[in-house]
Amino acid sequence: MKSILSVAMIAGCISSAVGCSYAARSPENYRDDTQAALASKNDAIRACYDGVLKSAPGAQGAVTVNFEVETEHGTIGKVEVDKAATTAPEAVAECVTKNIAGLAIAPPDARTGQGTFSWNFAAPKAPSKS
Repeated sequence: MKSILSVAMIAGCISSAVGCSYAARSPENYRDDTQAALASKNDAIRACYDGVLKSAPGAQGAVTVNFEVETEHGTIGKVEVDKAATTAPEAVAECVTKNIAGLAIAPPDARTGQGTFSWNFAAPKAPSKS
């Protein structure tokens, strides 16, 4: 399962309230921290995909999602499948969206992030008959 991540930061209001803890990541750090949060669900996404393969043995393709990383808690939300860039069956896309919604980066960033992430799924090849 290969994956690609693109994250863009959007300038946002930085709270001046006492006791708030926010990071001010570089674009590269924002990408890496977001990718690490998403990667924490790879095993669950793979298990879900394996379940889809049981009912649809040839299921494969790409799932691309767009999402936002909010500032208050660093939560990944507004997860939407990019239908134009997604070639995998809907059941595989559902595996991805249900597993990543609500993930968070810590500490939250002072800026809202918008990201696009893609997973590529390929069904295992059948063993050769010798």
